[in-house]
Amino acid sequence: MASAKLSPRKTTCWRLSVALSKLPDTIVMASGNAGKLREIARILGDLDINVVPQSEFGVAEADETGTTFVENALIKARHAVAATGLPAIADDSGLAVDALDGRPGVYSSRYAGPDATDQANIDKLLAALDGVPDEDRGAAFHCASCFVMPGDQEPIIAQGEWRGSILKEMQGDGGFGYDPVFFVSETRCSAAQMGDEEKNACSHRGKALKELARQLRTL
Repeated sequence: MASAKLSPRKTTCWRLSVALSKLPDTIVMASGNAGKLREIARILGDLDINVVPQSEFGVAEADETGTTFVENALIKARHAVAATGLPAIADDSGLAVDALDGRPGVYSSRYAGPDATDQANIDKLLAALDGVPDEDRGAAFHCASCFVMPGDQEPIIAQGEWRGSILKEMQGDGGFGYDPVFFVSETRCSAAQMGDEEKNACSHRGKALKELARQLRTL
């Protein structure tokens, strides 16, 4: 897969190669998360579009008031479309832990509070699982991605899941979010210890965005 290259434009955007006839030239990415933006740009590396972060248009983050990942992804994409008049891609993702009845779920990024850091969220998660044995620490990352055009066209939606378990301490310094405590049995390491290509091949976001890209190619 071709890798995304930084555009020569002054704005922070990614030029993605291989032409598709019916896709717009520019799509807004409804996110300000730098780690997520890099990951999305790599995964969508074969679409001939400029993916521009919404911050380049002065668009603030949308309020994530949905109760599901799909609802939140659509809220974010429609917010970016309304603010810019351009098509938008958004995703919403999170971690659902079996022993916590699916928490933190849609609140994953703000599990420890509205402005929580990744470390604060991890610390709260590990505290909540204190004393839970390894066999009961199952979890899954979930991702819903969507593409929304201006007007009343139906959105394109794709979803992905990545099963694993929660470690008792952090391992690795790559990735972002809960990656350092998410253990992947197939690779016998945490998500934070995986390379970009290896992670994108099996991650929840990789699965959702690859399916989204497949559907975009049919436009």
